[in-house]
Amino acid sequence: MKICIFGAGAIGGYMGVKLAQAGADVSLVARGPHLAAMNEKGLSLIEENSDPVTVPVTASDNPADLGPQDYVIVTLKAHSVPPAVLKMQPLIDDNTTIVSSVNGVPWWYFHKIGTDLEGTRLASVDPGNAQWDGFGPDRVLGCVVYPAAEVSEPGTIKHIEGIRFSLGEPDGSKSDRAMALSKALSTAGLKAPVRPRLRDDIWVKLWGNLSFNPISALTYATLDVLCTDPDTRAVAKGMMREAQEIAEKLGVKFPIDVERRIDGGAAVGAHRTSMLQDLDQGRPMKIDALVGSVRELGRVTNTPTPTIDTVLALIQLRGRTAGLYAG
Repeated sequence: MKICIFGAGAIGGYMGVKLAQAGADVSLVARGPHLAAMNEKGLSLIEENSDPVTVPVTASDNPADLGPQDYVIVTLKAHSVPPAVLKMQPLIDDNTTIVSSVNGVPWWYFHKIGTDLEGTRLASVDPGNAQWDGFGPDRVLGCVVYPAAEVSEPGTIKHIEGIRFSLGEPDGSKSDRAMALSKALSTAGLKAPVRPRLRDDIWVKLWGNLSFNPISALTYATLDVLCTDPDTRAVAKGMMREAQEIAEKLGVKFPIDVERRIDGGAAVGAHRTSMLQDLDQGRPMKIDALVGSVRELGRVTNTPTPTIDTVLALIQLRGRTAGLYAG
């Protein structure tokens, strides 16, 4: 089994180290100083209560160097994937599975959904149908990423928490390809359940990303503060309730309620969300994947989203004035 991780940053690098440690045939696509460090000294991992490890890896910025794969695990940020579809083509042959490990509403959401919305495309996450046409939805295997990690220096990944990568077919089946990848990830010491209703998992994670990320970037508040301040908690709750109405129209079942989800965010503590970190560090902001896509689903399902619309307008303007959002 050949596995390529396209976008070997924090999460992709973490997966790559774990798979390489387990003896998997894994390669990574990366760039810049991070790639140079991997090729010079290998890829290092720092985990709590464990000695640092360094493993040799096959890494390149040119997918043609790596050839066709059984699995291509895409760990880029959502806005970076459509422009990279053409570059990925040397990794893909008739039997390649694309593992979509991107936060937010996935581009394949309406593939094999089993309703009259079958085949609906989402411009906010897949402009020009780049992924739908360039990969083909039948190739896709969904993945919800739960670990947190960071690139502490080029060539070194620091694992913060979590080891679960939930997998799921768009039609909910326990396919051979899903089970085989689950086994490979499990052998590497990761949790990789194959979920029959992955869209439920997507929405529970998206609930927090949709609301906590833009509110934090607008206020510079950490999670513990924005989840306990009465006014920002009310804004987050309004966004999440609108999102829940959309999701339930699409057949999603939430295992927890809004209050518990917000309390879970507060319990994380003084965490700076990824959107706030992107703003601070001058990196493109994931506004469309995390917020714009939910508004688009509101339009698809004829669901009013006044709170989401307001916060989206504010965070889009914040991103534009910072030069970090072009939408």
